[in-house]
Amino acid sequence: MNSRLRPPQHRVSPRAVPMWTLGSAVGHLVTVAVLGFAAWGAMTVGWSWIPEWATRNAWWVPAAYAVFGVAETAVVPRIRFRVHRWEVTEDVIYTRKGWIGREWQLVPISRIQTVDHTQGWFERMFRVATLEVQTASHAGSSTIEGLDADQAREISEDLAVRAGELRDDAT
Repeated sequence: MNSRLRPPQHRVSPRAVPMWTLGSAVGHLVTVAVLGFAAWGAMTVGWSWIPEWATRNAWWVPAAYAVFGVAETAVVPRIRFRVHRWEVTEDVIYTRKGWIGREWQLVPISRIQTVDHTQGWFERMFRVATLEVQTASHAGSSTIEGLDADQAREISEDLAVRAGELRDDAT
């Protein structure tokens, strides 16, 4: 293998950003609703096991989480798009993800056992897919989320053929 560690060339599909944004927004809205219901219960029912000052100010919890949720929804998907990269070379699949802690992964094509592309209902709405490359080692497996759906299908078909041609008897 003649590959060296370098930044992968390709970004995921730009359609992944609104998908990640909507997913984050829905998750945070559900959490705010649950926290709001709990805060309402604490303030109106008057749970005796909670101190009076806490029940009086229980509305701060969903309000503070809502502020966090809006900020996280506005920022994280865009940073994720800028950081998450992938590339398939002649003999290696490169992936890079993470924006606080970075994870680089190089998967030799000759070690690939299965290649899957999955597309849940939410991904279908945005015409993106997830490519999963699996080796015999869990640590050697790689996932690329947010690829263009057609591109994920083409890559998975290409990798399956190439892995079959390059496979050696090392496993």
